Amino acid sequence: MIRGDNFMKNLVLDIIRNEMNNLKWFLGVWAPVLLLACNPKTENNSINNLPEWALGGFERPEGVNPLITPNANTKFFCPMQNDSVGWEESDTFNPAATVIGESLYVLYRAEDNSATGIGKRTSRIGLARSGDGLHMERGKLPVLFPAEDNMKEYEWPGGCEDPRVCVTEDGLYVMTYTSWNRQVPRLCIATSRDLKNWEKHGPAFEDAYEGRFKDMACKSGSIVTEIKNGKQVISKVNGRYFMYWGEHQVCMAVSDDLLDWTPLLNDKNELSYVIKPRKGYFDSALTECGPPAVKTKDGILLLYNGKNSNKAEDSDKRFTTGAYCAGQVLMDKNDPTKMIARLDVPFFRPMASFEKSGQYVDGTVFIEGLVFFKGKWFLYYGCADSQVGVAVYDPSKTTPGDALPVL
Repeated sequence: MIRGDNFMKNLVLDIIRNEMNNLKWFLGVWAPVLLLACNPKTENNSINNLPEWALGGFERPEGVNPLITPNANTKFFCPMQNDSVGWEESDTFNPAATVIGESLYVLYRAEDNSATGIGKRTSRIGLARSGDGLHMERGKLPVLFPAEDNMKEYEWPGGCEDPRVCVTEDGLYVMTYTSWNRQVPRLCIATSRDLKNWEKHGPAFEDAYEGRFKDMACKSGSIVTEIKNGKQVISKVNGRYFMYWGEHQVCMAVSDDLLDWTPLLNDKNELSYVIKPRKGYFDSALTECGPPAVKTKDGILLLYNGKNSNKAEDSDKRFTTGAYCAGQVLMDKNDPTKMIARLDVPFFRPMASFEKSGQYVDGTVFIEGLVFFKGKWFLYYGCADSQVGVAVYDPSKTTPGDALPVL
């Protein structure tokens, strides 16, 4: 009888231990995911479970996405191919966004059908206008493209990719984009007063350190901005323009004129960085800068794209290997090289079917356009490198502690 009692006692204890281990595993692996998907403060499966310093939560508007899709009917006479091409026939993705007057404009990357496979087609930048940020009127011609100009050696035959756009107080629009000659991707600068006519200024790091970084593979420039009199404009940090850039790590650069940029170096004379990929997290493979960074009361906020590792042992098990999700990191406003805080889980991730199909079937929300428009934040992103989507954050609907007030 005693042996039987001990057996039952030990059995019960074993069951309890087993269930406790299961609970620990559940809390460590799946509970964060369920919080992202089922947070009672969210709508449309968008994420709003954020610390006070972060921006959000963003909601996908009903019945709007995908916002911009490929169009085989728009033709453009290409000076590179010396022929008419369907310049946005295959894919439209990775958009920038900015404002002129009462209208919001989206500049998006479009690929023709000149080849198959990622990075093998020619990319051009298209322009779309919107009165509400949700419904687009698209231009018929690209506004930035490989041409017979001073950028031929950098942009032929791959083209112009992945724009980020911001504006000075006096109305000069500055675009950072990637020139792609199918050999080396280079972060380049272009400027405009109307978003239609652009002047190309060449590689951002062409002159720095006697050309040391001119031929370095680089991309994804995020210039620091601020909200001033209700408008998002380029802002200086400690008397100079400041830019975060890079994809394998987030590096930094400064400029006096927004055209020529000098990368920051560490005491070993190597590129200085603020964040790098983290093993076991959603950004275990890449940390690539997103839209223009924004000054807030708590610091400088950078939204970035994190790619989960394709290696199972290095990846975040809560998300698909190879998936692109979006994170946020906060830097010190007086020392923009110093990180203060960083999200451990993405605030935005692939959920809709069109975000998990196309060129990146593992799932991709690639954020590049963040703009303050009519009292709301509009976040524009590439859907699986194939289409354009939008998510909206309305600060007026936020309860105290949910999001970060801007200056």
